[in-house]
Amino acid sequence: MSASSNETLQEEALKKESRDNDTHPTNSPENISEEIQEETLDIPAEVPAADSSNSRVSKKDLDGAGFTLDEFASLLSKYDYNFKPGDIVNGTVFALESKGAMIDIGAKTAAFMPMQEVSINRVEGLSDVLQPSETREFFIMSEENEDGQLSLSIRRIEYQRAWERVRQLQKEDATIYSEVFATNRGGALVRVEGLRGFIPGSHISTRKAKEELVADFLPLKFLEVDEERNRLVLSHRRALVERKMNRLEVGEVVIGTVRGIKPYGAFIDIGGVSGLLHISEISHEHIETPHSVLNVNDQMKVMIIDLDAERGRISLSTKALEPEPGDMLTDPQKVFDKAEEMAARYKQMLLEQAEEGEEPQVMLV
Repeated sequence: MSASSNETLQEEALKKESRDNDTHPTNSPENISEEIQEETLDIPAEVPAADSSNSRVSKKDLDGAGFTLDEFASLLSKYDYNFKPGDIVNGTVFALESKGAMIDIGAKTAAFMPMQEVSINRVEGLSDVLQPSETREFFIMSEENEDGQLSLSIRRIEYQRAWERVRQLQKEDATIYSEVFATNRGGALVRVEGLRGFIPGSHISTRKAKEELVADFLPLKFLEVDEERNRLVLSHRRALVERKMNRLEVGEVVIGTVRGIKPYGAFIDIGGVSGLLHISEISHEHIETPHSVLNVNDQMKVMIIDLDAERGRISLSTKALEPEPGDMLTDPQKVFDKAEEMAARYKQMLLEQAEEGEEPQVMLV
């Protein structure tokens, strides 16, 4: 091959190389140099383990990061529970001990519920109320102690809900039944929704002695519901009167027995409930004392002139049954014989007053 032919071939080869370099820039001298450098990097003989302290990031290393360690801790704290006294939280029982139960509520340390806080009612042991692994609501009683432990209660939750329940029952004017568990000089003690209730002696309407009422279930109405003063007062008499009132009406004549006489009037038993025959309702004539007209255990006819269900009172009258003023003093038998006739006249008078829009008045004969 001639020299000129060789030169021509070399020129074409150089042109081809130039075209290849334009098409594949990775083969440029600069890129070739980088590849060589990467291949010749020195790798340390000992590579730190993944859990080595030398491989962990320090606070100094994070100074230029997007947030600091303090900011990171603050972010985590947003997801931490903030337990306060008075809160109600869910917890899981994981240990029953002799003095109480250990409860997991998600705090740093297991919370503790003392034995006396397990129920509003008296229980023999924790297992009567709680079982291991059971999840339920608990009331936080106090701040964390020095060991970071919270004190819990079930009794407080039951206590709050019991008062809510009795307030609702009072609002509905409900009649409840409760067992007498003790008596004292003032009356009888019962439990309502786990709360201790008191029945004053004046509101117990039974022929039994108070001491004999223990273990009896009595119908009761609410007289006072005061959570702030921890007062729950009930009435047996009101419950009986209401029951009796459902079968009674104003103007009705009933037969009763004198059970007690006071300076202001006589208490008459009319089928298990007591009504008051006030001294002013015995006769149209003036009477100094009910004792001058009535005796304990006397049987007599009386007319109902008022039924007060809210206060549990039945008001009675013999004055409205007198054919002539003063008959109760001179001839009470005549009053009893004419009782139904006089009662019919009384009812007619009430009807006429109602039609005329007048206030009902006791009939004066």
